[in-house]
Amino acid sequence: MEISQKVVSLTFLLVLLPSLVSSQEQANQVGNCTGNDNNPKLSPQLTFEATVHGFLLWASMGFLMPVGILIIRMSKTEECRRRLKILVYVHAALQIVSVLLVTAGAIMSIKNFENAFNNHHQRLGLALYGIIWLPALIGFFRPQRGTNGRSVWFFTHWILGTALSLLGIINIYTGLQAYHRKTRKSVRVWTILFTIQISFIASFYLFQEKWEYIQKQGVIQGNEPTGPTNQQISPKDKKKELAMEPC
Repeated sequence: MEISQKVVSLTFLLVLLPSLVSSQEQANQVGNCTGNDNNPKLSPQLTFEATVHGFLLWASMGFLMPVGILIIRMSKTEECRRRLKILVYVHAALQIVSVLLVTAGAIMSIKNFENAFNNHHQRLGLALYGIIWLPALIGFFRPQRGTNGRSVWFFTHWILGTALSLLGIINIYTGLQAYHRKTRKSVRVWTILFTIQISFIASFYLFQEKWEYIQKQGVIQGNEPTGPTNQQISPKDKKKELAMEPC
């Protein structure tokens, strides 16, 4: 499990670099071909609808879904059952809202835009629309801990959710470039802001992986221990501390 988390962490970072490079190359190509009328400019009404569509997809796959992943990872080290339930419910609520927003964005796309599926953004979007409900539906059939199917369920739910989030982030970058081609408006500021946001989420994701290790070292800053080691605490004292710990 730890190895798989490291693989996803590395993938999360590596995906950003080619996405940004591709975005810059596409922007340069469009800038050099402004005289090409193959992509007529959108009307004000369609421009507004494209903006709403992009906002819905950013809010769902670019924000709520990654935040939901960070929240459920916090439950890995949570020992208080009440707080654990809260984290699980918050995760589920964020993912449900995310799926509903994606569905609304898909309906807007099908209803208002030309969908020739002749570019990466539309093709990837179609794939995302087709599988977005799978992790949510699988989440409702969560087996109890300790049962035979729990490991298979966990891995399936985890890999689908993480893959969806990564593909959604990539598709936001391709969507920004599609918006630029159709409206002739610059998206550089939005690309930079989104990159900063994703970089922060990726950094927090990696920090979560090492937080438990840092705590085990008993270190806050430098090499000073935060408290007595386990060998210095008797089992009787441990029971008292657990009884006093608020949940």
